[in-house]
Amino acid sequence: MGIRKKTSKTPPVLSHEFIIQNHADIVSCLAMLFLLGLMFEITAKVAVMFVTLQYNVTIPVEGLLAEPVSLYHYGIKDVSTVFFYMLVAIILHAVIQEYVLDKINRRMHFSKTKHSKFNESGQLSAFYFFSCVWGTSIIVSENYLSDPTSLWKGYPHTYFPFQMKFFYISQLAYWFHSFPELYFQKTKKEDIPRQLVYIGLYLFHIIGAYVLNLNHLGLVLLVLHYFVEFLFHISRLFYFSNEKYQKGFTLWAILFVLGRLLTLILSVLTVGFGLARAENQVLDISSGNFNILAIRVSVLASICITQAFMMWKFINFQLRRWREHSSPQPSQRRRPVTSKGKSSRKEKENGVNGTVTSNGADSPRSRKEKSS
Repeated sequence: MGIRKKTSKTPPVLSHEFIIQNHADIVSCLAMLFLLGLMFEITAKVAVMFVTLQYNVTIPVEGLLAEPVSLYHYGIKDVSTVFFYMLVAIILHAVIQEYVLDKINRRMHFSKTKHSKFNESGQLSAFYFFSCVWGTSIIVSENYLSDPTSLWKGYPHTYFPFQMKFFYISQLAYWFHSFPELYFQKTKKEDIPRQLVYIGLYLFHIIGAYVLNLNHLGLVLLVLHYFVEFLFHISRLFYFSNEKYQKGFTLWAILFVLGRLLTLILSVLTVGFGLARAENQVLDISSGNFNILAIRVSVLASICITQAFMMWKFINFQLRRWREHSSPQPSQRRRPVTSKGKSSRKEKENGVNGTVTSNGADSPRSRKEKSS
C-alpha cells in the first residue's frame, strides 16, 4: 500500500490522480444511485436486487403459536448484492484511512515502509476484529459450540438464517473490494503478486464453502483464522509505535500453530468422517448436495495445501526474524575492527622503532655493553 500525497493542485478531471484522490466520493455517489432507485417504482425492482438479500424462503413451523421462519439460500443474483456492498466496503476503507490512520501517521512520522505496513495492519485489524465479533455471535446463537456435530449433521445446509447469509455476502464484498484498492492505494508493483495471492486464497475458500453448502464449517474456520490474524496485525501496530512491544508476536506464533492444527482437525472431522458416513452421497446440484468422494477429497486437499503453505511462510518468517536478532548489530561489528586497527598500528610503530634502533643508533643497553 503506497503513500498518498495530498497536493494543493487540482488534477485534471478523470485523470488517474483525480480518480485516486476522489475515489471515495465517486463510489459514494454510485452507491447513492442504488439507494435512490428504491424510491421509484420503475427502478425499485432493480435496486432491491442490489441492496437487499435475495432468495428469501419462508418455512412454516409446526405448532399453533409458532411463527414461520425466514431463511435464505444462494443464487446468481447474489453477485449484484456483493457488488453493492463492495462499494460500501470501499467507502468504509476510505473513512478509516482518512479519519483514523492518516491522523496517527502524521503524529508518529513513520518512514515509507512503516507507513505502508501500518496502513495495511490498521485496515485488516479493524476488519478482522469486526468479523470475529460478528461470526462468534452467529456461532453462539446457532449453538455450534454446544453441538459440534451440527457442522455436518443435516447436510446439505442449503438454507441459512439472515445473519449467516449477510456475513458471507459481507466477506465476499470485502475481499473483492481489495482488488480496486490496489489501484486506489498505489500499491507497489513488487507487492501486487503477494497481495493477489493473499486475496485469491480468501476468495477461493469463502466461495467454496458458500457454493458447496459447507457454510457451518466455513464460518467456524473463518472466525478461528481471523482471530489469529487479528492478533498478528494488532501486535504489529504496537510494534510500530514502540519496537519494545514484541510479546504479542510470541503469543501469535503459538496460536498460529495451534490454529493450523485445529483447522485440520475440524476439517478432517467434518469432511473426512462426518460427511463420509452420511447416507445420501449422490451428486445432486438442484438440491445442493455435493457430498461425493471426489469433492470431499478436493476440499480436504485444498485445506491441507493451504495450511501447509501458511506454515511454510510462517517458518520462513520466524527464521528471518531469528537471523535478524542473532546477527550482530552494525555498532557491534565496528568495535573489534577499530580496536584491531589500533593494536596493529601500535605493533607496526613498535616494529618500526625496533628496526630503526637495531639498524641505526645504539640503544643505551648496547652502549653500556660496549663500554664494559
